[in-house]
Parts: sequence; C-alpha cells; structure tokens
Amino acid sequence: MPIKPESAALKPHGQQRAGCTALLTLVLLGCTAARAADMAPPPAPPPFQEVMARPELLGQLRAGGYVLYMRHGTTDNSRADAVTGLRLDDCSTQRVLNDEGRRQAVTLGNTLRQARIPVAEIFHSPLCRTTETVKLAYPDFKGPVHADPDLMYTANLTSEQKKPVLQATRRLVSTPPAPGSNRLIVAHAPNMADLMGYFVKPEGTVVVLRPLGANGFEYLASIPPALWPQLLKAAPAP
Repeated sequence: MPIKPESAALKPHGQQRAGCTALLTLVLLGCTAARAADMAPPPAPPPFQEVMARPELLGQLRAGGYVLYMRHGTTDNSRADAVTGLRLDDCSTQRVLNDEGRRQAVTLGNTLRQARIPVAEIFHSPLCRTTETVKLAYPDFKGPVHADPDLMYTANLTSEQKKPVLQATRRLVSTPPAPGSNRLIVAHAPNMADLMGYFVKPEGTVVVLRPLGANGFEYLASIPPALWPQLLKAAPAP
C-alpha cells in the first residue's frame, strides 16, 4: 500500500517552527550569495596572444577589406619626446626616425607593393616619426593621406586625454575600408596597448585587423619586418 508523506498539520508545533527557521536561513544565505556575485568585479580578460602571419594571409589582404596598423620605423631612442613643450612642427622636440628607420620605411613600402596589397587611404599620427614613415613608404601615393591628431602618441597623455584617441582608433580599425582595398594606419605601440592590450614590437611591425563595423574589430596576425621575406617567398603568386 502506498505510503503518503506526513502532513505538516500532524507535526509537532516546535518541529514546524524549526523547519521554517532553517528554510528562512537558507533563503537569506542564497540572497546574500547572489548579491555578492552581482557585486563581484568581472573576470579579467585573458592575456593577449600574438600570432605571426602565415603566407595565405597575403592572398586575403590582396582582396582587400582589412586594416593594417603599422608601427612607425625604428627610432633614435636617445631622444625622447618632450613631455612639456612638444611641438608638432618642431621635430627637435620629438623622438625621430634614425637612419635604419628611414631605410626600413622605404623597404616596408616597397614590400607592400611587391606583395600586391592594395591601400586606398592612409591615416597617421601627426608626430614626425610617423609622418616621415608614411612619406618614405609611399612617396607617390595617390589616395588621401590624413595626419590625424586623434592618433597622437598616448604614453604621455592622461586618462582623459586618451579617450578621444582611443575612440578615433577604435573607429578606424572597426570601419570597413572601400571594397577591394585596405586602410593603412601608421601610429604608435602604446595606442594599441591601451586599445587591446597589445604593445606592438619591434618598430615597423604591421598588425592585421579585420573590421567588423558595429561589432568592433578582430585581431588576425602580426608581421614584424623580418617576417616579410619568408611570407613573400611562400605566398601564392598574385
């Protein structure tokens, strides 16, 4: 014969009270735990993982649709930017390219053309080292070239001063370029470190990003200067 559960009405009064107290305690503990979970800080994002480009990426770049973020050429590290008194029209107040960096900029421009990677527009920081990198890499560029103050070197800026720079950079790397072409940005390592936790090195490295519009952007790979000969040798012919 089935055995029915004991009715609460048949339990002694003290036993009912103890059961209610235990239930209330469990409810309060659950609410406290839920509140603590809501107040807990979000988990830290995983550390950035750099990926070296593979030869097949060149074929994708030839079809266009990407953003190339290039760190300027090698600089004279004996000369730091003036923290106060820096003037955009006075390169003596800035860290500038050295002779190796100038040769590197010329080589990078020739390499991008040799790889048949189309570039429709160029944006660059207004500092001398980025401006000179662009002029040496693309001396006869026919498309628009923008010296954008919102790509300024962020290492010497306050948190408030960085905000428009990061907003502009995020917009440039998230907005798709014209069909069949790529957008080139020549700027600085600290800017990308502030944007996505990636300090680009060495100087002259190209970072390949896929713009996703309203969904932001996706990091694909990096191409340091020394990797280009290997990629060009192994990549399928255009």
